[in-house]
Amino acid sequence: MPQISAFRGLRYNLGQVGSLSSVVAPPYDVIDPELQQKLCDANEYNVVRLILNPDQPGDDDQNNRYTRAAKLLKAWQRDGVLQPEGDPAIYVYHQHYTANGQEYTRRGFMCRCRLERFGEGNIYPHEETHGGAKADRLKLWKACRANLSQIFGLYPDNMNQAQMILDAAIAEKTPLEATDHLGVVNKLWPVTDLTAINMLEGVLAQLPVYIADGHHRYETACNYRDEVAAQWREEHGEELPADHPANYVLMMCVSMSDPGMQVLPTHRLFRGLAPLTAEQLVAQLGDAFETEPAGNGPDRAISLWEEIEVEDEQGTMAFYTAEDDAWTLARVTEAGREKLAEVATDRSSDWQSLGVSILHRLVMDTLLGASDLPAPKYVRALDEVPPGLKEGDSAGRDLTGQEGSGGRFELACLVMPATLEHIRQISSHGERMPAKSTYFYPKVLSGLVINPLE
Repeated sequence: MPQISAFRGLRYNLGQVGSLSSVVAPPYDVIDPELQQKLCDANEYNVVRLILNPDQPGDDDQNNRYTRAAKLLKAWQRDGVLQPEGDPAIYVYHQHYTANGQEYTRRGFMCRCRLERFGEGNIYPHEETHGGAKADRLKLWKACRANLSQIFGLYPDNMNQAQMILDAAIAEKTPLEATDHLGVVNKLWPVTDLTAINMLEGVLAQLPVYIADGHHRYETACNYRDEVAAQWREEHGEELPADHPANYVLMMCVSMSDPGMQVLPTHRLFRGLAPLTAEQLVAQLGDAFETEPAGNGPDRAISLWEEIEVEDEQGTMAFYTAEDDAWTLARVTEAGREKLAEVATDRSSDWQSLGVSILHRLVMDTLLGASDLPAPKYVRALDEVPPGLKEGDSAGRDLTGQEGSGGRFELACLVMPATLEHIRQISSHGERMPAKSTYFYPKVLSGLVINPLE
C-alpha cells in the first residue's frame, strides 16, 4: 500500500455543536437541493456549509460558495467549533447498516495516504471521471486548504489482519457516534497508540489500493498537490518537502474481505431515444440476446430485479420500453459476446464481461446506435425505479414537441453491479469501468474528520 500516516485531524467540539449527527453529511455528489436545505437547517455548523455551500444571488469571483466555505472553516477553527486532535491519529471508522433485509457492519479506518498519480504507483482507479466535478472540487480545496471529505479505498487483506490490529486498539473504548439521514450508525475511534499504528503500516506495506469512491476527489488531490509544489518551487527554489500535507489525501480504507462490504447496483433510465416498443427492441438486439417478455408496468421492476439477482449473471438484464409499458428480459448470447469483442478490441475480456459494459458498449452504442445520448439518470435504490418511470410517463414529451428528447424516459435497464473481484481485476489491467458501474453503500460521511492541507 502507498505510504499511510497518522495525522492531527480537525474534529467537531461537541460541547459547541451538540449532537454529532446534526453536523455530518453524505458526500457532496449525492446531496440534492432538498437534502442540502435539510442539512443546513439541522445545525448552523453542519459540514454541508463547507462541502456544498449554497449558491446565493450576486455571487461573483470574489464572493461565492467556495470563498464562503473558506471563511466559515477559518471562523469555526478560531471559535473552537473545530479543534485539532491532540496527537496524530488513525481514525477507526465503523458503519452499521441494513441492506436487503440484513444487518451489516463495515469496518475501516481513515488516514493520510501519500498521493500517486494513477498509472505511476500502487493506487488504481476503477471508473471514468468527468472534468467538471474535478474543477469544482479544486476550487473548493484551493479556497479551504483542507480535505473536507475522504476518498474511499479498498485493499486486499484476506485474513483482515489490519482490522484485527485496530479492533484490539479500540477494545473497551467508547466511540463517537453519528446517525445519518438514512439511519446508518457511524462510529469513530481516534487511535494514537504508536505501536498499533506501526503494526498497521507493516501489514499494509506493498498492498495495492483500489479507489472505490471519490475518483474525482483523488485526481483533484493530485492536481492540488502539483499546484502547491509549483508555487513552493517558485517561492523557495526547492521541491515541496516530502512531509508536506499536500502530498497526502484523506482516505477511508476498507479490506476487500470485510464482511460488511456490499456493492449495490445502479440502474439506468434513458432519455433521448425515439419511442421504442418491446418488439422493436428485440428486433434491434437480434441474435446478440435471448429475450422473453417479462411483464408490464413500472412496478414490475421490483419483482423482476429479484429474479435477476437470483440468476446472478452479468449478461442478464431487463429493459423497459415506455412506448408499450413493457419489460423484456434479455440474456447475452455467444454471438453477442463475439460482437462486443469486435467493437471493444481496446478492452480486456474482464472488462467485456461486465453487465454495464455489455449494456453501454454493445446495446446502447452498437445495437441501438445511441452513443450520443445525454447521460442517463442513475438510480441506486430499486424502489426509486417505478416512480422515476411513472414521473417520466406523466411528463410525456418535452416542450419542443420532440419525442424522447426530454420528459419521458423511453428506455430503462436493470443491470447487475460489478463485484469486488471485477474491480481488482479490471483496475489491475489499468482499465476503467463505465461510469457508475458500482454503488458502495453506505456512503462515508463528511464531517467526522477534516484533514488540513497546511
